Amino acid sequence: MVGPTRFMTLLSCFELGVVDALRDRPGRTAAELGQVVGAKPDAVEQLLHLLVKEGFVGYDEGAGTYVLDGLAEVPEKDLRRALTYMNMIKVVALRQLFHLTDSARSGTLVGLKELYGYQGTLYGAVAEHRDLREAWATLMDTVTANIDPWFFGVIDVPSGARVLDLAGNTGLGAINTYRMKASPGLRVTTFDLPEKEAECLANFKLQGVEEHCSFIGGDVFDGVPEGFDVVLIKHFLDMFDKDDVFRILQAVNRSLAPGGQVNIMVPVYPEDIRDSTNYNVDFFPAFFIGATMGQGGPQKLSTYRRWLVECGFEVTKTVTKDSAAVPPDVIPVQAVLCATKTH
Repeated sequence: MVGPTRFMTLLSCFELGVVDALRDRPGRTAAELGQVVGAKPDAVEQLLHLLVKEGFVGYDEGAGTYVLDGLAEVPEKDLRRALTYMNMIKVVALRQLFHLTDSARSGTLVGLKELYGYQGTLYGAVAEHRDLREAWATLMDTVTANIDPWFFGVIDVPSGARVLDLAGNTGLGAINTYRMKASPGLRVTTFDLPEKEAECLANFKLQGVEEHCSFIGGDVFDGVPEGFDVVLIKHFLDMFDKDDVFRILQAVNRSLAPGGQVNIMVPVYPEDIRDSTNYNVDFFPAFFIGATMGQGGPQKLSTYRRWLVECGFEVTKTVTKDSAAVPPDVIPVQAVLCATKTH
């Protein structure tokens, strides 16, 4: 009952500017804060009760003034990352999840249709709706920038390999591949829907990698381009139900020569679903079914291993990111699976 109210109370104090006002000048009253942020002092006082309760903000009963408490000690970089996540949840998920039950029944995003008149997935809607795009794309760029160094530290890319970044969006993954696994002759290609091409090529040029990175337009369900030694699949398989995951893995298998490699990064559920330290179960089912795809969701690592074998691969390495190394405001626990085509 209190999850949505706690979430919005905290986020509203940031959106109103209350936290910034206290950072600029500590020791303000509710009346002073109300004047600064353009809200009634009574509302400011009500909203700040929760922040005082949680130790985010301090309150002097005698003087009736507020100062930052726990929030004063949060580094700016960490705070901005957390707020990026919170804004995405508000814009992309909170309103749409009102329609979660109907989305589960229909296998479609009822919330997108009701709120935006859009029939499709979030990944199509972001091209047409600026608020969705800014909330989602900003977060995904942050996620990619934070997780890619770990991903590329785990996988092996042979020198001079031809690498395909499957569903690579607008090229950030390809750019990171070239920079983090650099070798003479390395070529990296982004494969995604044709409408991503212009922005992708512009990003390659802006980053000075256009001689080493390229783009192929297409749909993975129509086939995966051939002629590559390594295929990367990041932030993608978990978007689909089992049947479609198999279609993707089988298409990748057909595209590779024997010995070709696939490196996959996905959020995973714990083997014991009751593990209270892993929040993937709390977040992803509703997020994928109600807010992004109308289907999908992560699996256990053991499930992904089994599916790879069934699709003609030999799993050579699996690594799950240490939860202690994940910032406390970041929900996904990621894993990497490396596999080689056997047949």
